[in-house]
Amino acid sequence: MNSGPLKGMTVIDLSNMIAGGTTTSHLADFGARVIKVERPDIGDPIRAWGPFKDGESIWWNVLSRNKESITLNLTTTQGQEILKKLIAEADILVESFRAHTLEKWGLDYKTLSNINRSIIVVHISGYGQTGPYSDRPGFGSIAEAMSGFVNANGFPDQSPILPPMPLADELAGTFAAMSILMATYELNKGNSGMGQEIDVSLYEPLFRLLIPNVSQFDQLGILVSRLGNRFPDGAPRNLYISQDGKWIALSANTQGVWEQLAKAIGREDLIIDPRFTTNSQRVTNVEHLDAIIQGWFSSKTISEILDILNRAGAVVFPIYNTDQIMEDPQYNARGNIVDVPHEILGNIKMPSPIPIMSRTPGSVHRPGPILGGDNINVYQEFLGISETDITDWKEKGII
Repeated sequence: MNSGPLKGMTVIDLSNMIAGGTTTSHLADFGARVIKVERPDIGDPIRAWGPFKDGESIWWNVLSRNKESITLNLTTTQGQEILKKLIAEADILVESFRAHTLEKWGLDYKTLSNINRSIIVVHISGYGQTGPYSDRPGFGSIAEAMSGFVNANGFPDQSPILPPMPLADELAGTFAAMSILMATYELNKGNSGMGQEIDVSLYEPLFRLLIPNVSQFDQLGILVSRLGNRFPDGAPRNLYISQDGKWIALSANTQGVWEQLAKAIGREDLIIDPRFTTNSQRVTNVEHLDAIIQGWFSSKTISEILDILNRAGAVVFPIYNTDQIMEDPQYNARGNIVDVPHEILGNIKMPSPIPIMSRTPGSVHRPGPILGGDNINVYQEFLGISETDITDWKEKGII
């Protein structure tokens, strides 16, 4: 059963793939009832993403957890009328079609708000609903390139690097979930009684997080460049390798942490070395500084490094892969990984809902649903449609 701070919220999810799926996954984790609408016999394309075990997509089972699945052919007039019945009972609609697709189906915001004055409609698309690129198709990789992130990601002597995950999609989904909560707050506290449209592109959330880029170019003419694992505005910050070949992340961007690090590696003299006395000087002389730190790392095993630096209060951590995450006591203590019962796979482990809330925590009560597995529950019990009509719709390919 759904529980959490969003219990009672009903979300109709028309989206496909990652961004919209991330949006509604966040909401479902915290108690919203998410009714995922999928194409009959095909479903969300994410169902076809591997890796697979016993025919089950790992991606699908995690991204669509806590959701219900119904099938509905929205390209048919009757399918569009059925969607309107769902809208009448819902709080939120999330869609990720190419811009203006709903309008072409006669499902524009004005029409939907006439059915349900308080409906909040979230559009997620590559470039947003307006502007010269709005009609183009868009995926996360293109958004990552457009945002400026890819240009800054990588090493100076190498090509730009795309992230090894659908970063723009997941970030846009998170911003969309945040925007839904903002709009819901305004609806309930602003006394408008009105829903609204929310326009989320894939490129803008990532662009928003590249905080100084526009302002530093505007004011100083500074263009972003690739620096590898370094940070342009603070040093030391890098990955260093131990004597036994293990990589470790270290950051000492504040004066106090830097001085603790210098003492811990037995180089207290660096604190008064004019090349390193301030952060700006450390950034200027980062090549020399990194060589000194790497020299110390190269003389010790990872266990020795972590023992010395953790006792000294330095900010340092080994580079983890998933097997190390699964065994880490911090992850275990905070319940960051949950076991979810699955009819085919037995139990499947996946990340738990975050953040951790004291009174109304999130939960995971089911993995991704089978295609159309909730048709009866939603159409018959939620909407009150007769069994005869449901059978007729199925025979006509509407559901």
